[in-house]
Amino acid sequence: MDYKEKINEWLDSKIITEDYKDEIRKINDQEELKDRFYKYLEFGTAGLRGKIGAGTNRMNIYLVAKVSQAISNILNKKEEKNKSVAISRDNRLFSDEFTKVTASVFAANGIKVYLYKDIKPTPMLSYAVRYLSANAGVMITASHNPKDYNGYKLYWDKGSQILEDVADQVSKENTKLKFDDIKIMDFEKAIDENLIEYISKDLEYSYYKETLSMAINDKDLDKDIKIVYTPLHGTGNIPVRNILSKRGFNNIILVEDQAIADPYFTTIDYPNPEFIEAFKYGLEYGKKYDGDLILATDPDCDRVSFMAKDKNGEYKSFNGNQIGAMMIYYILSQLKEKSKLNPKDAIVKSVVTGNLGKIIADDFSVKCFESLTGFKNICNYANIWDEDKDNKFLFGYEESIGYVFGDYVRDKDAVVSSMIICEMAAYYKKKSMTLVDLLDEIYEKYGYYKENLLNFKFEGIAGKKHIEKIISYFRNEDIGKDLGLDVKEKIDYKEGYKGLPATNLLIFHLNNDSWFAVRPSGTEPKIKFYIYANDKLEEKSQEKLDKITDKIKKKIEELA
Repeated sequence: MDYKEKINEWLDSKIITEDYKDEIRKINDQEELKDRFYKYLEFGTAGLRGKIGAGTNRMNIYLVAKVSQAISNILNKKEEKNKSVAISRDNRLFSDEFTKVTASVFAANGIKVYLYKDIKPTPMLSYAVRYLSANAGVMITASHNPKDYNGYKLYWDKGSQILEDVADQVSKENTKLKFDDIKIMDFEKAIDENLIEYISKDLEYSYYKETLSMAINDKDLDKDIKIVYTPLHGTGNIPVRNILSKRGFNNIILVEDQAIADPYFTTIDYPNPEFIEAFKYGLEYGKKYDGDLILATDPDCDRVSFMAKDKNGEYKSFNGNQIGAMMIYYILSQLKEKSKLNPKDAIVKSVVTGNLGKIIADDFSVKCFESLTGFKNICNYANIWDEDKDNKFLFGYEESIGYVFGDYVRDKDAVVSSMIICEMAAYYKKKSMTLVDLLDEIYEKYGYYKENLLNFKFEGIAGKKHIEKIISYFRNEDIGKDLGLDVKEKIDYKEGYKGLPATNLLIFHLNNDSWFAVRPSGTEPKIKFYIYANDKLEEKSQEKLDKITDKIKKKIEELA
């Protein structure tokens, strides 16, 4: 069926409302129509994520209802009784509508729904699945994507995001269904019949208690440290400030301009604290109030980043690799000092994350494991270790500012991470050190690990083809010869590698202690290059990094 046939199918449907049909009728741009209908929004291990709107390639109530029916069918094939699902949402456009549709479909299929009444961060959804012993969980969010996006993240019974096996089941079931197959009941009726139940405050208190239990230091902290915090209009405002307050950090300056849970993200185009642009308002507040630390969480509060002052009072930013290395160094050094390091403690990082965290872990005799990208893979180690008891999941992270400390949540968690970051800053402030000083100390001890992330965005049908062209070039051509790089080893994950599943990822190791990886993004129309260099001398490490970066940028321009 081509896109024009799909359009007519929508316009002729007795189920699609007139509002959605009118949205299609008003579009005169054929390329826009083609982009909306040339394919079905794909369900993968990241669930569904896309621009909001009418069409098969957009996030709307029909696609949400259909995939909820597919999941219901899979759950109802299980023999166990009293099946249940936990659901949460962020503050994005249509999050409330998508949540109610999702809950109403599960309820109509006889599956009990536990629902947060208000917006909550992603880690609290993961926690709810485990706390309630639910069969699955759904988080309605597009995380850090632009405001015109929304998404549907699916969690399984361990509280972590689904892996390929479940995603394939859902995708196949979803493909078979038509809108006529969807069972749905009135939301209020489902509440009256106790098929939908709001999650109690007891669960929230339990999450906070578990988070607070992860604190490492208390007496050796300067708790008067000034913390500027922005939730970037998202879900982190109440949970993060609540935890920091309970830890005794009362000198918190909230970025009021970005405190409201605003679905339009009025003050920011791209609410992703991975990039310095997200700190515009936070930086203004930091300078105004002389903050020691500027903390920012993304809309669903699973990612966190910060800026900190150096000795000269200038604010410095940090990337995800640097933050992860600092957290690992702080956590391991403090646990060791207090004789609380468990011989089975282990950390997990993704294969595209830098190696400094692993080097630090090795120094403390702590095992470091690698996974494919995404916390569905990182936290799967915790699921495995629940069963075989071979190791204990202590910390997981990836370069895209995602971290989790402990295993009571099976996803990245910006609430506990914010607590540890503030504790770390307060600890070193008492020692008359800034976090800039800490990073310098780590570099001097372990070497200068430099990194760069290149994001190339190509939207629409043409963009998808161009991304395929770029990855094909790096997969099939002689990169060393063509780019003038001394390639020691090329690793192609297309068929899997060293026990890790197949994925569209390439890694190139060079003969000068540097390497880079290339992969298409799983959630955005981008292709990413992760570039790393290492040397005992900072200038040499930077030179290596700049050389690889320049050659990749030039090649992408040539392929345009």
